[in-house]
Amino acid sequence: MTDQTPEQKPLTVHDETVPAFGYELIREVLLKDLLGKEAPGILYWAGKRLARKYPLASIDEMISFFSSAGWGNLMLLNESKNELDLELSSAIISARCKNDEDCAFQLEAGFIAEQIEQQKGYICEAFEHPKKRKGKVLFTVKWDKKDTI
Repeated sequence: MTDQTPEQKPLTVHDETVPAFGYELIREVLLKDLLGKEAPGILYWAGKRLARKYPLASIDEMISFFSSAGWGNLMLLNESKNELDLELSSAIISARCKNDEDCAFQLEAGFIAEQIEQQKGYICEAFEHPKKRKGKVLFTVKWDKKDTI
């Protein structure tokens, strides 16, 4: 039994699918209208909050979470002493990059930053780098080993 309350537990129905149109309608139209110019910052912190509700013990678990959430295919590209690079791709991300000049991935960036922060024990920040022509987004996560949590 988990300690999640009913409102925290996601609906998991494995034989149902949600049309991408419904997801994008909420994310790219409704949220942008509701949040206005503050959307990127709010979505970054919302991603951090989601990560605190769904802590993951490893990058492999994070990759699986992204796939299950329909956020795309996450892949670790490189890890160094105080930085790591990830790539996120999917048909939805490719379409978003192609159709939206201002496409942003701050929800994912915040989620990644918080997960890595909890896994490593250092304050982290994630930066998104959409590669619109290639239809994917790269994330750089940075930390300073002097900034422990």
